[in-house]
Amino acid sequence: MRVHVATDHAAFDVKNVVVQALEERGYEVIDHGADGYDSEDDYPIYVIPAAEAVVADPGSLGIIFGGSGNGEAIAANKVRGVRAALIHSHDTAQLARQHNNANIASIGGRLHSKEQVIDLVLAFLTTEYSRAVRHTRRIDIISAYEQSL
Repeated sequence: MRVHVATDHAAFDVKNVVVQALEERGYEVIDHGADGYDSEDDYPIYVIPAAEAVVADPGSLGIIFGGSGNGEAIAANKVRGVRAALIHSHDTAQLARQHNNANIASIGGRLHSKEQVIDLVLAFLTTEYSRAVRHTRRIDIISAYEQSL
């Protein structure tokens, strides 16, 4: 599976640890930056291209990081076709995939240990969408609204 990742300075070290962990497990990781630590960088310049790449790359998923993950989720969700979910526990990681068919997980790198972040990422990546009728119906409603904009 191909995984698109992005972060700003707030979770730069966390992103690098996750990239290594994913590559060791056989994932193909596309890193959209940041490429170096810059305390003044702006997450949208990394997150938006990663979100666009997920939409353009069927079957891929995205993992984006920030201090809290909130702003990153907001930015990613501006990209048509993205369903980015703020992940803060093993359950929210799984439910984002099972119930919402989320294609991007947004994680606060300052809120979890590196080990916890790896667990959240793996829970997200290894959980399948349930394809339950009620969940599909709800996603279809959201998608129809998004297309009407």
